[in-house]
Amino acid sequence: MAKTVLVINSGSSSIKYQLVDLESGEGLASGLVEKIGEPIDGHYKHKYNGEAHEFDEPIPNHSVGLKKVLGFFKEFGPNLDEAGIVAVGHRVVQGGSIFPQPSLCTDEAVENIKNLAVLAPLHNGPEAKGIEVMKSLMPDVPQIAVFDSSFFTQLPAASSTYALNQEVAKKYAIKRYGAHGTSHEYVGSVVPGIVGKPAEGLKQIVLHIGNGASASAQISGKPVETSMGLTPLEGLVMGGRTGDIDPAVVFHLIRNAHMNVDELDTLFNKKSGLTGMTGYGDMREVMRLAKEGNADAQLALDVYVHRIVAYIGNYTYQMGGCDVITFTAGVGENASWVRELVVDKLAPFGVKLDKEKNAEHSSEPRIISTPDSSVIVAVIPTNEELAIARKSAAIAEAGKDYYGNVVDPVDEA
Repeated sequence: MAKTVLVINSGSSSIKYQLVDLESGEGLASGLVEKIGEPIDGHYKHKYNGEAHEFDEPIPNHSVGLKKVLGFFKEFGPNLDEAGIVAVGHRVVQGGSIFPQPSLCTDEAVENIKNLAVLAPLHNGPEAKGIEVMKSLMPDVPQIAVFDSSFFTQLPAASSTYALNQEVAKKYAIKRYGAHGTSHEYVGSVVPGIVGKPAEGLKQIVLHIGNGASASAQISGKPVETSMGLTPLEGLVMGGRTGDIDPAVVFHLIRNAHMNVDELDTLFNKKSGLTGMTGYGDMREVMRLAKEGNADAQLALDVYVHRIVAYIGNYTYQMGGCDVITFTAGVGENASWVRELVVDKLAPFGVKLDKEKNAEHSSEPRIISTPDSSVIVAVIPTNEELAIARKSAAIAEAGKDYYGNVVDPVDEA
């Protein structure tokens, strides 16, 4: 009988889900719940067996949305009672220092996830809510939390430590936790097989570039640097986030614009980045405007690429060289023009792009640099759902809480 994991990604007003076959790695069914708790009708989309079923109706809360999702599996398939489901895996952004590994969702673990919302206010609260709802709806199936920050708990102290007063830093748990770790770990693990090099000693940079964007440097599959910090705000320019910015900008806006904390939070996290510079958070629209001669869009694109190249240079020298640069996620996988702009900046160092291969539209992992390039450049689609599914199945089988203690997952659920 097949073994599957239902992967849940709960946002503040949306839920993404996918049923993953552990043996084949394929997504058997997937869907999206949008506009939860909003005054207008919400939207459901369930895809299975080549068919998409879509509905619009009010979705007052996550409980209603997830109940409807389980109903879709019964009505449209596949029936979860017959799908060999071994776990429900929940993506959680912030695990802090408490969760260096995925965890069985005991009541205590869920409370800790809620408490960590101080480090990820846009994410951990909704994710904890999704866990609680699924525990009530599927009490006999182990619920597992897989943390975006876990991979980066391995960062060297020199990389994870801020030069902040250490009494304050320790009291308020201020350090660099990173994010997108599940994607960075998965892509980094795939790279050696794609480029035909041993994992041991391989120096690679992974660029996870989507609406949210982050970079990591890895040696032998272990992270040595990442661009996101205490929160996902630090680092690269993103769809709505500033990325790196002088922290004194906060003081300046408080004193002169009289902005409060919530206004600043919204400005930096939602109304900046590409959105703040052009009015559009979608890179396709920014590129379209730039090609039409829009000066704001061209500047935004220049800043975007400049920041990526700066991180590549930084990481190359931190690692003492670089063997592979990999693009992944929405922009990284699909925007050939962004990849070309980045690699062209690296040409003086012998990095050469095969423009025909770069222009190909493919969902397969591939090398897009020339054979004589000083660094291999690759495009590898990320698969966070598969990574979450595999980790969830392993934890469910072991039945471990976040301390590593073995417990009965059914009793705790």
